[in-house]
Amino acid sequence: MNWENESQKRIEELENIIRAYLPAEEGYQKRVIEAMNYSILAGGKRIRPMLMLETYRLFGGKDKIIEPFLAAIEMIHTYSLVHDDLPAMDDDEYRRGRKTTHIVYGEAMAILAGDGLLNLAFETACRAFDMEPHHPHIGRALQILAGKAGIYGMIGGQTADIQAEGMKQDEVTEELLLFIHEYKTAALIQEAMMIGALLAKAEENRLEAVEKIARNIGVAFQIQDDILDITGSLEVLGKTAGSDRKNDKVTYVTLKGMEQAKKDVENLSAEAITLLESFEEKNEYLNQLISYLIHREK
Repeated sequence: MNWENESQKRIEELENIIRAYLPAEEGYQKRVIEAMNYSILAGGKRIRPMLMLETYRLFGGKDKIIEPFLAAIEMIHTYSLVHDDLPAMDDDEYRRGRKTTHIVYGEAMAILAGDGLLNLAFETACRAFDMEPHHPHIGRALQILAGKAGIYGMIGGQTADIQAEGMKQDEVTEELLLFIHEYKTAALIQEAMMIGALLAKAEENRLEAVEKIARNIGVAFQIQDDILDITGSLEVLGKTAGSDRKNDKVTYVTLKGMEQAKKDVENLSAEAITLLESFEEKNEYLNQLISYLIHREK
C-alpha cells in the first residue's frame, strides 16, 4: 500500500462529501455562511471523518448512510476550532496555514460561524433518516454525536482546560490534565470511531473496545500536540507554535517532562494498535493512519 497515494485519495473522497453538505452562499445570511465555508474549507487532514469512515469499513460498512455523519463531525470539529481561536480563548491568528476566521471576518461573525456550523452538523446528521428511515442505529449515533461533543465530552474538557490556564504547576494534577486530554481531544475521536462501528452494525463488545482504542489515540494525539507546541514551527504546523507557553498553560510535557511524554505516547499507541489487531476484522489503512496520527510532526 502506498500511504501517500491512499491518503490523498481518501482526503479527496471526504472533501467531496463535506462540500456536498455545505450551504450556498446567498441570502441575507450570506456573510455568516461565507465565514462557515471559509472555516471548514481551510484544508486539514480530515482526521475525524477519516477515522469514522475507516472504522465503518473495518466492520463491513459499505452504504452511504455514513456520509451525513462524516460531514457532521467535521462541522463540529471546525466550529470548535473557530471558537478556540477567538481572543477570549487561545487568541490565535493562524489555523491550517492561513488567517483564522475571526481575523478575516471579525469576532462577532466568527462566533456566529461557529454556532452555525454546530447547528448545521445536527441538521446534516439528521438527513440520514431521509436516506434510511428504518436504520436501527441512526438514533443512537446521534446520541453519541451530541454527547461526546457536549458538556460531558469536548466542551467539558475545554472548560477544564480554560480553568487550568494560569494555574501554578503544582496545582495542575495529572488527573486534571488527563481529564482535559480525554474530554477535549479524545472525545471527538471516540465519537468518530464509535459512530463508524455502530452504523456498520458492529457488536456491542466491539463498540466498547473501539471506545477504548479511540481514548488511547486521542490522549496520545494530544500529548504529541503538546510536544509539537514546543518543538514545531508555524511553517511546519500551519498554526502558531508556542501558544501554550503564551497562555501560561501547564501541559503534559511541562508536567512530566519531554522524555516521559514521548514514552507515554509510545505506550498508548502500542496498546491501541494491539487491541485493534485483536479483532478478526482487518483494515491495514486504519492501522497505518493511527500510527501516523500519533507520531505526526504537524
